[in-house]
Amino acid sequence: MKKEISYENLRNIPETEYIIIDIRDESAFEYGHIHNSVNIPHNDILSAELPHDKKLIICCRSGIISHDVADVLCEKGLDAYNLTGGYVEWLRKKLTDRQITEDVEKSLRKKFKKSIWCKFTKAINEYKLVNPHDRIAVCISGGKDSMLMAKLFQELKHHDKFPFDVEFLVMNPGYSPENLEIIKNNAESMSIPINIFESDIFESVFNIEKNPCYICARMRRGYLYSKAKELGCNKIALGHHFDDVIETILMGMLYGGQVQTMMPKLHSTNFEGMELIRPMYLIRENDIKHWRDYNDLHFIQCACKFTDTCTTCEPDGRSVSKRMEIKNLIAELVKNNPQVEKNIFRSVQNVNLNTIIAYKDSDGVHNFLDEYE
Repeated sequence: MKKEISYENLRNIPETEYIIIDIRDESAFEYGHIHNSVNIPHNDILSAELPHDKKLIICCRSGIISHDVADVLCEKGLDAYNLTGGYVEWLRKKLTDRQITEDVEKSLRKKFKKSIWCKFTKAINEYKLVNPHDRIAVCISGGKDSMLMAKLFQELKHHDKFPFDVEFLVMNPGYSPENLEIIKNNAESMSIPINIFESDIFESVFNIEKNPCYICARMRRGYLYSKAKELGCNKIALGHHFDDVIETILMGMLYGGQVQTMMPKLHSTNFEGMELIRPMYLIRENDIKHWRDYNDLHFIQCACKFTDTCTTCEPDGRSVSKRMEIKNLIAELVKNNPQVEKNIFRSVQNVNLNTIIAYKDSDGVHNFLDEYE
């Protein structure tokens, strides 16, 4: 029996009479969820002990998977309803006509000055990421990291220590209309003047079975470089943070058999004169989440319109699962040694070539036996 309920109608029911069950995976739920909802992942919901004395409001990303789950629960005798439009629709309604620019900017100057703002400026100064007369394309995907980066660049402009320009660039590779609207609403509510341009990357990679997310990411970067150069930019800025860096180091060692890291900046090999910078390089992900939650901000986790049916975007997807394994491994190690994360980062700054069996550079591979005698 099909039973649907909208978020507007749900607000007319006393909270004591229902429970919202979010069936997305744990990482998606942590990234953002409806207030007072509980997380029981899709694979666990049918075997979970659920109350018979309350309405069960089943929520997924966009109301597709939750529709079928609610039907099955109804067949089992539970009073289950599908939340129409899911989390995305709730988020869209929440963001409409919201203006929070002043509060968000004040939080960066005050509460998060040490944990976010100072680390942003430290990375810029230490790695020489921004120079006078640069024109930087700040690339916004719609997630918490890139949105924060956009606000940090606006704050840097306000300080006006030297002249540089920014272009807040949003590429639409085929976002669902709901996700694109959320990106626009978030940008408008925080006074970020985004420049949206179109591509059809999602359609191009939809039928690729091997590493579609990797190929998608490479194609998106190419489009961003191309559009940025067209707009007269000499740099693109991406929102990778400290946790991305240390996870990449361990992934390279454990899964790639190599020692390498995500660099704070690098020259483009395909777009002459262009450079990629990562000004969030020293900022911790937990601090970004704290900033997001403190300001009651809600962002999309993955803007891919195939997320509800594309397993490569879920934690059991191959590339994503490896990063999650590394993230969990680091979390376990930190329990016994709080310095683990800093030490992983320092390890690629303190490489002693005299203790390395072999290394390679632009001249080729060098073995310790070459100069041993």
